[in-house]
Amino acid sequence: MDLQQISDRLEIEDVLVRYTRGIDTGEWDLLDTVFTPYAEIDYTESGGIADTYPAVKAWLAEVLPAFFPQRMHSLAQVAITFPGGRVGGDEALATAYFHNPMPLAAPDGEGGRGETRVVEFGGLYHHSLVRTPDGWRSRKLHEEIVWKRGV
Repeated sequence: MDLQQISDRLEIEDVLVRYTRGIDTGEWDLLDTVFTPYAEIDYTESGGIADTYPAVKAWLAEVLPAFFPQRMHSLAQVAITFPGGRVGGDEALATAYFHNPMPLAAPDGEGGRGETRVVEFGGLYHHSLVRTPDGWRSRKLHEEIVWKRGV
């Protein structure tokens, strides 16, 4: 690996970390440093929406705190490729395993009032990234759900 490839890989991994941190902490404006202004985002496999970044950002800010006030991602096995093997180019693909457990207050009749159950999703985040003047940004995210529990 040359220095450019190492730098690109570290910067792309940082994009993925900023994504999970923004989601987990509710710092929605942090996502502006993750996505291009009109990135396409698809959360349909987990019951969410598919739309452009501005609509998805607003949806996340409304829905996640209401249903899942606590969130904590783990990322693993990040695979980064450069189309055509062109390291130092302006496009990259990144796939990362994720595990996302989230406490959900159980409604009456499901274990009693005030009890909490944990909803978990495991899967793959598939990002299509582009180099911008502000650094690497995701222009497309597809959340692939491999397994879920507690849903």
